[in-house]
Amino acid sequence: MSHLTMIKPLTLHPLSRRPLSYTRTLRTLMITATLGASVAMSGCSLLSVYKIDLPQGTPITQTQAQKLQVGMNQNQVLYILGSPAIRDTLEPNRWDYIYDYQAGTEGRRKGIADVKNASQHLIIYFDANGVVTRIEGLESLPVS
Repeated sequence: MSHLTMIKPLTLHPLSRRPLSYTRTLRTLMITATLGASVAMSGCSLLSVYKIDLPQGTPITQTQAQKLQVGMNQNQVLYILGSPAIRDTLEPNRWDYIYDYQAGTEGRRKGIADVKNASQHLIIYFDANGVVTRIEGLESLPVS
């Protein structure tokens, strides 16, 4: 006897021949699974794309900038504020500290506001010897 003759053929019965309670249970189970999956996917934000926070430039506060004084040299300014965002080769006696920020997924969760269009802009002017002569834009910086 062949091993194929020992296998019992599978017979499928249409749903209409099955008991009514079985059909209701199956339908309820399918609806529950579909609703559960859709709620889980929307709650875990699986359908949205994660966006990173985009800070550009050097974030400077008024507290940091108030440490600057007319008469300081360039090395002292670098020590207090760090490197400027813009050092123009055509105007080497001017340093621009610009800061922009676009909140991504984490920034929006924390409620951090966007900083756009270089609204935080500090300008430091030096003389020919590299000594600070003028500071502009302190009012555009955040307090802390």
